[in-house]
Amino acid sequence: MCTCLSSASRMWRARRVLCGRLAGAYRLCSSNRAQPSASSSSPVSPALRGQAEKQRRRRVKERAILSSQHSNTGDHELTWSEKEEIKYTAQTPPGQKKDTTVPFPSSYSPEYVESSWYQWWEKEGFFTPEHHERLAHAVDQSFSLCIPPPNVTGSLHLGHALTVAIEDALVRWKRMQGYRVLWVPGCDHAGIATQTVVEKRLQREGKHRRDLSREEFLQEVWKWKNDKGDEIYHQLRKLGASLDWNRACFTMDPGFSKAVTEAFVRLCDSDLIYRSERLVNWSCALESAISDIEVESKELFGQTMLSVPGYQEKVEFGTMVTFAYPIDGHDGEVAVSTTRPETMLGDVAIAVHPDDPRYKDVHGKHCRHPFTNRVIPIVTDTMVDMELGTGAVKVTPAHDHMDFLLAQRHSLPHLTVIGGDGTMMPHCGQWLKGVKRFDARQQVLDALADKKLLRGKKDHAMSLPICSRSGDIVEPLLKKQWFLRCDEMAKRAIQAVEDGQLEIIPHFYTKTWKNWLSNISDWCISRQLWWGHQIPAYHVELPSSSDKQEEQWVWGRSEDEARQRAAIKYGVKMESITLTRDTDVLDTWFSSGLFPFAMLGWPEQTSDLQQYYPNSILETGSDLIFFWVARMVMLGTELTGQLPFKKVLLHSLMRDKHGRKMSKSLGNVIDPLDVISGISLERLHQKVKDGNLHPRERTVAMEAQRKDFPKGIPQCGTDALRFALCSYKMQGEDINLSVSQVLSCRHFCNKMWQTLRFTLGVLGDKEMQLGTLEETTPLSSVDRWVCSRLYSTVLQCERGFEAYELHAVTSALYSFWVHSLCDTYMECIKPVLGKLDQRAGVQIHREDSGRAKQVASNVLYHCVSVSLALLSPFMPFLTEELWQRLQPFRPDAAKASLCLQPYPSSTQLAHWHFPEEERDFSLVQDVVRVARSLRAQCGMAKEKPDMWAVCSPSQAQTLLHFGSAVQTLSRVCNFHIYSPQGEHGLPSVPSTPPPPKGSIVSVVNHSCQLHLAVKNGVNIGKHILHLSQRKEKLLPKLEEVLSKTTSPEYLEKVPAHVRQEMQNKISALQEELKNIEDQLIALQETQTT
Repeated sequence: MCTCLSSASRMWRARRVLCGRLAGAYRLCSSNRAQPSASSSSPVSPALRGQAEKQRRRRVKERAILSSQHSNTGDHELTWSEKEEIKYTAQTPPGQKKDTTVPFPSSYSPEYVESSWYQWWEKEGFFTPEHHERLAHAVDQSFSLCIPPPNVTGSLHLGHALTVAIEDALVRWKRMQGYRVLWVPGCDHAGIATQTVVEKRLQREGKHRRDLSREEFLQEVWKWKNDKGDEIYHQLRKLGASLDWNRACFTMDPGFSKAVTEAFVRLCDSDLIYRSERLVNWSCALESAISDIEVESKELFGQTMLSVPGYQEKVEFGTMVTFAYPIDGHDGEVAVSTTRPETMLGDVAIAVHPDDPRYKDVHGKHCRHPFTNRVIPIVTDTMVDMELGTGAVKVTPAHDHMDFLLAQRHSLPHLTVIGGDGTMMPHCGQWLKGVKRFDARQQVLDALADKKLLRGKKDHAMSLPICSRSGDIVEPLLKKQWFLRCDEMAKRAIQAVEDGQLEIIPHFYTKTWKNWLSNISDWCISRQLWWGHQIPAYHVELPSSSDKQEEQWVWGRSEDEARQRAAIKYGVKMESITLTRDTDVLDTWFSSGLFPFAMLGWPEQTSDLQQYYPNSILETGSDLIFFWVARMVMLGTELTGQLPFKKVLLHSLMRDKHGRKMSKSLGNVIDPLDVISGISLERLHQKVKDGNLHPRERTVAMEAQRKDFPKGIPQCGTDALRFALCSYKMQGEDINLSVSQVLSCRHFCNKMWQTLRFTLGVLGDKEMQLGTLEETTPLSSVDRWVCSRLYSTVLQCERGFEAYELHAVTSALYSFWVHSLCDTYMECIKPVLGKLDQRAGVQIHREDSGRAKQVASNVLYHCVSVSLALLSPFMPFLTEELWQRLQPFRPDAAKASLCLQPYPSSTQLAHWHFPEEERDFSLVQDVVRVARSLRAQCGMAKEKPDMWAVCSPSQAQTLLHFGSAVQTLSRVCNFHIYSPQGEHGLPSVPSTPPPPKGSIVSVVNHSCQLHLAVKNGVNIGKHILHLSQRKEKLLPKLEEVLSKTTSPEYLEKVPAHVRQEMQNKISALQEELKNIEDQLIALQETQTT
């Protein structure tokens, strides 16, 4: 199954019906069940305009990439320097626990951190549901899902990495919550893709598939699979995916193949699978039918020369030719137009609208075919649009989906003129027999010209269907195939969503789900390949069979069963029956649609099936909603009587930095291992060169790499990549991944590393008695604040996970670790811990210092430990490494691995919830921000001036409460609080003299100002310039806000609380402007003296 597919628009495009052929013979208007064909074309319809706009945007993006080939813009986007490579050198046998007693390296190194852990996790069986019974916090609930099985042919790209990062985060979260978790890995046999790869391999050896027997060719495929097939599993392990490898599932495994056979037989017995002759999308290069998803549309806007497999010269497309049919037995002609003149050998009629006055006289008449001498009727049909072109349509039922429907309405014959190999059929005449279809095109045009029947040729905008596997032009051909009836199954799938039995997240996809399933066609499930699940159907020959008799078929789980069925069905003895198994295989999507239950042992009623089916959730890319998700729902419900999963979680598509979809055909696919381990620009270029890209695409791809990765991609590590991927909002617009985002997450990893170095330094004395989380009670105001921030962060994580909004979880965790823990709390407790320079001026009373240090150490330890547990689902390697380093200090019994620890809960931290502290601390953060800004303006890099806060009594109480934090974080020598006006009911603030005159002032808000005492050495001129610039920015802001309040309807329409906020904003701006004026006057006086 291909998990790297284009957007949903391509799915719709595969079903789109174009309503005309332009010029002479516009296409009939049709039902929405028809399939597009190469001959179908239209005037510039909205659909075609949409495709044209897509093509235009793509060209704009390409031009933007190529526009400044010699610029160095990429250097500004992704700047990095080589980091010291630190390797884990301890002698740890594979599968043994990593030694964390070795010295702690000075800096973070992904290679060091990610060594050994995964092998230990896997060997210990931590990822198996059987390990659930050993968890002290186990709950009697299961959580199961399958990984969307990647194609065995390729390697994972960043789109797959996004899927893995999301799913593994959910899986690890549920496992830590005590659930019995099963996450099954798998790989899809990818029928067409795999067979194509092996055929190309044989061609390099001078062989062709047809030179081998089917059995010999399949041996070659299995040999290739065994050599290359484990690459994906290696990548999944490198990504840290906590999959149960004991249950790994390949869609061609014997057990899975048994499930596919069973499904086919049951669906045949239920009369849902039938055999019929219909038009299918056919690849002449593959000599097989292909699915809708394997058809891509190439938009042409006029004459275009394209390379086609099997042709040495380029072939012309994007033109419309008009030719005439002579009316048989009468003077006159009927002119028709087509983009595919070679198919005119298969014309069986001409259609006109019954009300078209131009053709009233030819109703019921016939035309004579100029080459075959056949007589073809002129039929009337209201489906013809007489306003378009000549209003006459050539009808070629065996090579056009719309013509096929028209032929059914008028009982017209079907005449196939192009064979499965793309050559013209013998009944076209000796002059065309065996000629390639596009070579025949020119010969037909020349012959029409010789007969003086060619009426014209002109450029024509059209949509050309291309086989995504072979690059061949798709040919609609009439073939006997196996089809699956979908109508009733689709209705049940729609009902399941409407009744709430199946939830699709995001919910806006439910409308798309209903629209698509309401218009579904029967599914052609047979493919003319050798690699895949051979269809378990048998052609029956009886002693009385004749060549003219209709085909007789039976099916069975084995040939013996099929023979028994045939004997009963036809009332003959088994020994008189000759069975020939169908050589076709089933569409890969058919077997993929069985994955949620086949992976668990279905059709056997295994313990896994009973325990883990239906799956808890299905998580995948939004581009697979129809061709995989919908089919799983339909097949699962039909074959098991249950929905295969309860929820469908769809994530956005991954695009490159320039907004282009990641595609091998564009050369912009990034291997996640290249982001994890790093790669040079030269190696990236070589990968593009090794791909089979069009020269222009190769140029664009390499230039994009040069601009995006001028020095290559730095080593970012698995944890940084996973965290970055989960930081994007997955339930919205497509994701434009920038490697600089991943690099910033690596910097976060280093921040975590240095935090633990600090923490281990604090806990250096292993005799220090640490209390448990429940026993730890914060002492100081900043202790209480950080504890409450941790509680709120846990609450945000709970809500984010429950809503599947992982970006909210990662954002909360990053904010807590960086801003709350590192930037604030750790700085505040350095004086308490004695780790701050004496010049800080913060004095700790000796009798209080011991207790304060003990509590601060406990709080720090638990903040780090809990945060590591919160981060574990996203950063499994780094969090395990750091958590294990903390284990010698654990106040309770040590556990084996962090990934098996209970996930922190808000109820566990309820005693750490201090909402008033969190609310009040926002003022502290504002004061610190303004204080640091003032220091920077004055060029005070090292000086520690005195600072005054002039504020309201309530603000004074808050600042007094957090006084030491303000003093430490603001880097001031002394912090004074002055409240000129009292407020009734508030405790009095200790008396402090007002700030001295000449101090530098800045505004925190409308009721709070900061005054910084100016000392010698301050660059007054620089500060005057800054204040003047600030004044110029504030004046228009004030005018803008005032203009809003002077509106005649302001008092009537604007709510009171909004007006109050506006007034506060005005007061703050006015106060700041007044202070600036006062400061400018004072500074100018100082400057003159």
